[in-house]
Amino acid sequence: MKVGIVGLGLIGGSAARAFHAAGHTVYGADLDHSLADFAVLEGTSNGVLDDHLLSSLDLLLLCMYPDGILSYLSEKGHLIGKNTLVMDFAGVKGKICPTAFALAEKHGFTFVGGHPMAGSHRSGYRASRANLFSGAGMIFVPPRFDDPVLFERVKNALLPLGFARHTFCTAEKHDRMIAYTSQLAHVVSSAYARSESIESHRGFSAGSWRDLTRVAHLDAHMWCELFFENKQPLLDELDGIIARLTEYRDALRADDGERLTAILREGTEMKDRADRAKQ
Repeated sequence: MKVGIVGLGLIGGSAARAFHAAGHTVYGADLDHSLADFAVLEGTSNGVLDDHLLSSLDLLLLCMYPDGILSYLSEKGHLIGKNTLVMDFAGVKGKICPTAFALAEKHGFTFVGGHPMAGSHRSGYRASRANLFSGAGMIFVPPRFDDPVLFERVKNALLPLGFARHTFCTAEKHDRMIAYTSQLAHVVSSAYARSESIESHRGFSAGSWRDLTRVAHLDAHMWCELFFENKQPLLDELDGIIARLTEYRDALRADDGERLTAILREGTEMKDRADRAKQ
């Protein structure tokens, strides 16, 4: 398989390493041209992806910010081969997919939105690794839901990345759920880390502190853009958690142990139900 990857940061670089390790031909491109050259010298890619290669690719992965993905498809869509499967790996879908589907139909290639459920607090090409996606989940946003052949095609195309689970959904559901499972978690972790108490945590912190602060170490520019790209779903989740936190605070202020016990128990029960549903 001939694979083109645009954007050689943590995600794109890891995809390039995995495809190359599996014996596929990989071409990489990045805004930092020296990075694409370095990937070739290092042996992660077979060459730099240029416009002349776009018509011959089996798979084209776009691992950039949403605006960069849309600009790339708008400028180069007419060069992409009609047999090429194009996927983005961005963290939001509502802004990308409608425009990308229209461009794919106009130029004759196939586009499917994608979001790998994998990452790291480290960023950039140097943090990339071939096994980043191994055992992780993958979300697909297809242009239609009555094409099982396409579903198999996209799953098979990404086999070298090692995903263990595949979810197909609409762009709207993707963004609504990601606001809860990922974006809200990053906001809460960041807010928790901004407490003055963090300066004195040593000797008093263990697993709970590590778990809750892990994703506070983030790429601020990237996450800021993602939050604004998914503004309303994230605002809905923030309003919800603020309301729920207020319940805990009000119960404490009122010395209402019965109420506090009830809402703590409710949280445990809801977590247990969610865990059982996964099995």
